[in-house]
Amino acid sequence: MANDEPDWLTWARELQAIAQTGLTFSRDPYDRERYEALRALAAKMFAARTDAPVERIAALFAGESGYATPKIDVRAAVFDRAERLLMVRETSDGGRWTLPGGWADVNRSAAENAVKEALEESGYTVRLLKLAALWDRTRQRHPAGLFSCAKVFFVCEPTGGAATTSLETSAVGWFAEADLPQDLSLARVLPRQLARMFAHRRDPALPTEFD
Repeated sequence: MANDEPDWLTWARELQAIAQTGLTFSRDPYDRERYEALRALAAKMFAARTDAPVERIAALFAGESGYATPKIDVRAAVFDRAERLLMVRETSDGGRWTLPGGWADVNRSAAENAVKEALEESGYTVRLLKLAALWDRTRQRHPAGLFSCAKVFFVCEPTGGAATTSLETSAVGWFAEADLPQDLSLARVLPRQLARMFAHRRDPALPTEFD
């Protein structure tokens, strides 16, 4: 799927990545000064086109270190025996619905993170059945984000537990494909992605999708 983000966003994100990587490897004080200026310029570009204060964006950029790589977001598409999909209300996005998931934690595989997120956000223990998709967030046309992100979707089934909310979730529900909620947390999951999860549930032989 094509990337239809505005050019300024792509350029600003790339400038930030160049600056972050440069600051990681450069020891020359003059080069480091240039990379810091480049990082500040990227923050100003973001701030000029958004409502976020430049100080907040600069602080987010300053908190990133090491070679710049995409962040990893994992999502657990959990289906029960009635072919209903497990979803949770995300408190940080106005109670909108999404699949259990979030940023991958270090020292855990993507699969282990999906299992952890499902339990923490919904109260259910799950077993992973397949890796359904590995998608680039930008190419999937999610709302624009500061950093590059790879989204990993697993098809799962519940093995135990009970619906339980958390600090991150305010409700837990099971939905048939015809009754999916309309108020989705679009930064996290898109209607088209949910449709693909149902397709993978119906046909486990479908190959893993990627872009």
